[in-house]
Amino acid sequence: MTAAVQEHPVVGTPYGAVRGRYEHGIAVFRGIPYAAPPFGPHRFRPPLPPEPWDGVRDAGAFGPTPPKPPYSEAFEKYLSDPVVPGDDCLNLNVWTPEPGPGARLPVLVWLHGGALTRGSSAVPVYDGRTFARDGVVLVSVNYRLGVEGYGLFPDTPANPGLRDQLAALRWVHESIAAFGGDPDRITLAGQSAGAISIGALLAAPQAQGLVRRAVLQSGPPEAFERDKVRRMVRRMATRLKIPATAAAFAEVDRDLLLRTQAEVGKLSSPVLGGPSFGIVVDGDLVPCDPLEALVDGGAARGVDLMLGWTSEEYRLWLVPGGLLERVDRLGAVALAGAMARCHCGTEVPRGYRALQPEAGTAETVGQIVTDHLLRIPMHQLADARSEASYVYEFAWPSNLPGLGSCHALELGFVFDSGDVPESRKLAGEGAPQELADAMHGAWVRFATDGDPGWQRWDATHPVRIFDAGEPRTTLGPRDVELALWAAAEPAPPEPVTAGVSDGAPLRTVELRSAVRRLRRSAAARRH
Repeated sequence: MTAAVQEHPVVGTPYGAVRGRYEHGIAVFRGIPYAAPPFGPHRFRPPLPPEPWDGVRDAGAFGPTPPKPPYSEAFEKYLSDPVVPGDDCLNLNVWTPEPGPGARLPVLVWLHGGALTRGSSAVPVYDGRTFARDGVVLVSVNYRLGVEGYGLFPDTPANPGLRDQLAALRWVHESIAAFGGDPDRITLAGQSAGAISIGALLAAPQAQGLVRRAVLQSGPPEAFERDKVRRMVRRMATRLKIPATAAAFAEVDRDLLLRTQAEVGKLSSPVLGGPSFGIVVDGDLVPCDPLEALVDGGAARGVDLMLGWTSEEYRLWLVPGGLLERVDRLGAVALAGAMARCHCGTEVPRGYRALQPEAGTAETVGQIVTDHLLRIPMHQLADARSEASYVYEFAWPSNLPGLGSCHALELGFVFDSGDVPESRKLAGEGAPQELADAMHGAWVRFATDGDPGWQRWDATHPVRIFDAGEPRTTLGPRDVELALWAAAEPAPPEPVTAGVSDGAPLRTVELRSAVRRLRRSAAARRH
């Protein structure tokens, strides 16, 4: 091999050749287009193949990132989200230790999180070098976000962002052998919105046979209520004084659209709810609720699963901006809001209080909402797929005050990227390398042969706990809390009892007002 080839690896794709770079002995290809730019006549439409190119296209730098609003100052302190300008934003990156068709290495395809409104494959925490170092080809993907990717319109198909992900997955299946990957050993992995997307793709008829394994980190298979997404679009249309159609939105300046999206989205949060963008049932790519398809419909039966959560997901949603203290002060009103959000009666929060009498209101609310939105559906999925499921919990608390073992904290450990400043923004200084070795090693093993190194899910509910020191397996660590939901009766429609502590009734109109006050408080503190 000549020095020039060693310096600049070249690989052919179905649309043309790309030239990458060797970095630390790893061949890296960035910004490879898997679909055409989604603008002009293609805006809000399903993705189309990219235009083929002549010669060799340079793939040395990250490609453009999809349009997205910046994080608020409160969240920017903890989360990085670089912006790369340009139209050609449907692109992906490949890290491989051996670029060539004979290697047949396992492949891990990464879908980033960010509430389907933020994030990109250019976030430094997602550096694929360590996976390639350990024999796994890593592919990270950009896809459309926010109203561009998940707006619901009467004049265009739903879920274009999810369709982008499917197009990327097809590209990987067709192209990855030339980069040293094995198309029969593709693991689809993602966190938060990325994991939710994976649940929908696993259930999608069009994606069957493209994935051998899947990792769902802090995101369950789910579909949003169509009206919840429509309300976001309608509110944006009202502010913009235009019809709520894709044709009208396509005429709006991108920056104005992003500012409007950010303004309308201020009053929504994972804990407090509210209108937001999400995957919806569309009768096509998402023919039914993904959780129902996977649990009851037998979809993706041959796919091995690894799924899990962090111990204190809610802290990332409540600590930035001081909402945690606000929820504590609201007391019974905040608990009533959680009951409305989770459609449960007073017996659920009473049970949580009895199990953890020292917990403050915010901690109780946070765990109730986390269990309802995340742990219960993921338990259901593991129960239905016990022959091929592994479950974990990330329990190490951040070294930064108040964050605990919050949402997204595990990412720097999974990627073994704790040495980059962007990982330290969430973990603080001095994160344990042995924990990164343990988590990253488990993900590598799962992508390689389907066994991360602990007991498969069964009736005893084994969960691998990743914390300081050696990982350990605990049986049913969340079973007592989750049993409260099975025993609870649905909440009466009216009056709703807020009185976990005092029994005072709070009627529906008052409850909605309380939830709105919480959302306004969250928005004011975030922005």
